[in-house]
Amino acid sequence: MPRAFTPKIVTANDLMMGDVIYLTADGSWSRRHADALVAQTQEEAEELLAQAAAQQLKIVGPYLADAVIDADGTPQPVHFREAFRTRGPSNYHLGKQAEGLEA
Repeated sequence: MPRAFTPKIVTANDLMMGDVIYLTADGSWSRRHADALVAQTQEEAEELLAQAAAQQLKIVGPYLADAVIDADGTPQPVHFREAFRTRGPSNYHLGKQAEGLEA
């Protein structure tokens, strides 16, 4: 029996900066997980991933990540790995951590 679909977002790394980024509703990329466009069906998820994969001059390694929607309608990471990626580098305080852009 196949697993039930769970909401997904598209995440990747910025090709030039290396930052973790998220595909948004207008097709651009954001460093904030909360800005990510959420796919509610497998078809939507596959379409968003294809859209991301076509942007090889901007991003590297796009993939689908599970998300849950909080009470405010904002996507939140499900797995530890994705929560960890929202915080930026783990060995020093810079990037998202220094700019207050976590989650």
